[in-house]
Amino acid sequence: MNLATRFALAFALVAALVAAVVGVLGFRSAVERVSGEVERGLRTAAAAVIDGHHAVLHHPVTNATDGEGGKEPLPLTAQRVAADGTTTPLGGRAVTFPVSAADRALAAGADRGATRMAEVIVRYDTYRVLTTSLGDGGGAVQVGIDINQSRRVMSGLAKEIAVLALLVAAVAACLGWVLARRITRRLVRLTATAEEVSATGLGAGGVPVRGRDEVARLSSSFNTMLRRLADAREAQERLIQDIAHELRTPLTSLRTNASVLRRLDRLGPDSRARLLADVEGETRELSHLVDELIALALARGVDEEDSDVYLAEVVRGAATRARRRTEREIDVDSDRTRVRGQRLALERAVGNLLENAAKFDTGGTGAITVKVRAGTIAVSDRGPGLDAGDLDRIFDRFYRADTSRSLPGSGLGLAIVAGIAEAHDGTTFARNRAGGGATIGFTIGARRLLPAPDAASSPAPG
Repeated sequence: MNLATRFALAFALVAALVAAVVGVLGFRSAVERVSGEVERGLRTAAAAVIDGHHAVLHHPVTNATDGEGGKEPLPLTAQRVAADGTTTPLGGRAVTFPVSAADRALAAGADRGATRMAEVIVRYDTYRVLTTSLGDGGGAVQVGIDINQSRRVMSGLAKEIAVLALLVAAVAACLGWVLARRITRRLVRLTATAEEVSATGLGAGGVPVRGRDEVARLSSSFNTMLRRLADAREAQERLIQDIAHELRTPLTSLRTNASVLRRLDRLGPDSRARLLADVEGETRELSHLVDELIALALARGVDEEDSDVYLAEVVRGAATRARRRTEREIDVDSDRTRVRGQRLALERAVGNLLENAAKFDTGGTGAITVKVRAGTIAVSDRGPGLDAGDLDRIFDRFYRADTSRSLPGSGLGLAIVAGIAEAHDGTTFARNRAGGGATIGFTIGARRLLPAPDAASSPAPG
């Protein structure tokens, strides 16, 4: 069952319930009004008969079943009931009402004006009978009216209400169908686009966004999702192409060396040592490249939960490892910034920046400095600096400046830094340093910065 049909059925059900409730309340009101009018007519006629005005049995009185509220003759019948239960006709139809024990008790009672209302069936007709005591055992007067006509009117009214409720439900269903078709038209287009994407890929151009309601917001979010999926697929294809390009060189070298190894016994000691060293170096570079690719794929830290992190601790930990690996002097100048982020990923990003600085600052003329201020981490060295054409490209995957072609590395270290910065809603930056060298770093998004902690409880600057 589609959404439009459900809307139509819901409209019909609600309309039917409302019509049924209104109809029942209206019908009960009509029945109570008719019953009240009949009772008042009976009491009026009974009072007239008791006073000796029997002509009322043959004259018209107000009839509530008259649609125009006019007067018409009511089928009245009256009889006198003695204390012993015998009856004497007083006028009206030639009908004798049965006398019950309660009627005889009322006729024999001393309470004048006491009444009893009852319904009796005589000759297939239903009468409403009012018995009024004359008091002091003097009997009672019974006045009855044929209510079949009223019941027929009420039955007709009930049928009209039922038919009206059905018509209202049918009209509501039609209107609900029309409205549902208009409401779900954009959802149908959205569904068709999703099915097209599922069947053919991300080639769909999205769905038009009209209005500012929930469907428009859903369409906009759907288009955004399609764009991001398309960008992700494009980035994935570009990464695969880059990986294939980067792996081609070491694999070609290894394949060449493998063919030479077949003639290892023919090589001299020096050639054999160079060949084995070349195989070992290419294998090491290939392993390093694979490790870098895995780190790049996990740069967003999807397997690490966010936590409250002091950047001073992160930088000091990365600096300690970098000192041990590079044997370089590293100075840390950090404030007490605390962020919501992934500690291990941030340490890896800082470590990559430090290793990059140590690799290019081969002269070791000065200490590598790390400065942390309000969510910004900057690593400065005293190396040769960056060419103007490299400033905007050093964070690209596999990009290596001309001056770094002879140095070890895969060109993925700074790309990993960029991925971690993006995962923390931040950006990367690179600039040349006054007096020589370069400053490279990244920022953390403002919404991840936490309130400044108390000086007594936060790490001291390194």
